[in-house]
Amino acid sequence: MMFVRYVLFATVATLINLAIQEIVVQMAPVAPITLSILMGTAAGCVLKYVLDKKWVFDDDYGGHRQEAQKVTLYGAFSVLTTLVFWGFEVAFWMIWQTDLAKYPGAILGLAIGYAAKFILDRTFVFKERQA
Repeated sequence: MMFVRYVLFATVATLINLAIQEIVVQMAPVAPITLSILMGTAAGCVLKYVLDKKWVFDDDYGGHRQEAQKVTLYGAFSVLTTLVFWGFEVAFWMIWQTDLAKYPGAILGLAIGYAAKFILDRTFVFKERQA
């Protein structure tokens, strides 16, 4: 059930990410690709942490220090897996040179990144409840 919720929330975060990207592309006067990727990623990451903590890993608040450690580690793993996501998205955009083409790259990169992130989060971030 844990993995099913993780996949469901990864899908929700992906849709939010892509929706924010499209909004930014439509509104940004300059550098829409860069700004859209950054804004979409930030929105998806914050949402995903909140959902993962509460609904996937059933993680309680363990004090400021422990929470800061979890957020830091979660963030570090997010950066690593985001590089995979961005790599695919930017590669698709560079190959076809359209905003529409970048979205399949984003979806593929996010799927690969989220699969790796689930393993990392379960093993290192939210490990207390996983006994």
